[in-house]
Amino acid sequence: MSLALSVLDLATVAPGQTARDSFANSVELARAAERTGYRRVWYAEHHNMESIASSATSVLIGHVAEHTASIRLGAGGIMLPNHSPLVIAEQFGTLETLFPGRIDLGVGRAPGSDQKTMYALRRDNASADRFPQDVVELQGYLTGNSKVAGVSAVPRAEGVVPLYVLGSSLFGAQLAAQLGLPYAFASHFAPDALHEAVAVYRERFRPSEQLAEPYVMAAVNVFAAADRDAAHAQRATAYRERTRRMIQRGPTRAEFTDAEIDAFLASPQGHQLASMTKYTAVGTPAEIRTYLTDFADSIGADELITAHHATAIADRLASLELTATALDLASEPIAGQPIPMC
Repeated sequence: MSLALSVLDLATVAPGQTARDSFANSVELARAAERTGYRRVWYAEHHNMESIASSATSVLIGHVAEHTASIRLGAGGIMLPNHSPLVIAEQFGTLETLFPGRIDLGVGRAPGSDQKTMYALRRDNASADRFPQDVVELQGYLTGNSKVAGVSAVPRAEGVVPLYVLGSSLFGAQLAAQLGLPYAFASHFAPDALHEAVAVYRERFRPSEQLAEPYVMAAVNVFAAADRDAAHAQRATAYRERTRRMIQRGPTRAEFTDAEIDAFLASPQGHQLASMTKYTAVGTPAEIRTYLTDFADSIGADELITAHHATAIADRLASLELTATALDLASEPIAGQPIPMC
C-alpha cells in the first residue's frame, strides 16, 4: 500500500489577495486533493494573523465540504482551550450531520494566538491546564456519553466524529496514548521533539473504542515542481515572506529586501526561525518521493500531513498534484475513508 498522505491547508492570504480569494483557493486545493487520492484536508485555528484566514475553522470546513463530494475534512486543529467543549461538540456534530462520514476533529492546547489575542478570546491563563479534562468532556459529548449530567450536544451525528490529539511536545503524545487516540505531530513548524514524542506515544498507547493500535500522523512542508530549480525558488520565496510576516508584527512595518531576509535567517538570531522548517521536501517528484518515504520510515508514520506553501495558488496545486503522482496515491482507494475503528 502507498503511504497515506493528507493536506494541511493554512488558508493563506497571499500578498495582494483577500480572504475571499483564500477561501476560493481552499476549495480548489480540496477538490484537487479529492481528485488525486489524498486521505483528508485539515484546517488550523489561528487568530489575529492577517495572512491566515482559517480562524472560524468549522465555518470554513462546512464551506469546503459543500464544494467537494467525498474527501474527509476537519480541524488540524481546534485550539480547545479557546472554547467550551460543548460548543465544539455542537459545531462538529452539525458538520457530521450535514456531511456524514467526512468530518474529523483534531484538537490542540496551544492558543493559536498571542497574549493580547488570548485576552480578546476570553481565554484565561489556566485554560490550557484543563486540556486533558476538556478532551475527555468533548469525547463524551461526541459519543453520547456526556460527563456533565443532564447536558448533551445537539445535534449529535449518527456517525462517528473521530477525535485526534495534535501536539508538538511529549504532553500531547502522553495524552493521546492514555486516551487511545490518534496522534498528529506538528513537525512542519515544531520539529525538535518529533522522534521522542512518537516513541513515547507508541510505548504508552492504550487501546480504546476508537482505536485498537497506535496511529501516528506527522506534518511536513512540501514544494514540488517539475523543475528542481523552480521548486527551490518557490521555497525561498515562501519562506522569505513567512519571515517578513513574523518579524514585521506590531506598529512598525519596516521593509526588508530578500538579501536582508536571507542574511537574517543565516544569522544566529534567525537560526531558530529557520530551523522551524527543518522538515521540508523540495524538488522534483522523484526527490519528493524519496524525502517523504524516508521521513515516514524514520518515525514509522502511518500518515503524512503535507503543507504546500508556494505563494501562488497555481504552484500549490501543482505541488499537491505532483506529490500525489510521486506517491501513487491514485492507485489506493483511501480518499474519504477514516482510519481503522474511527
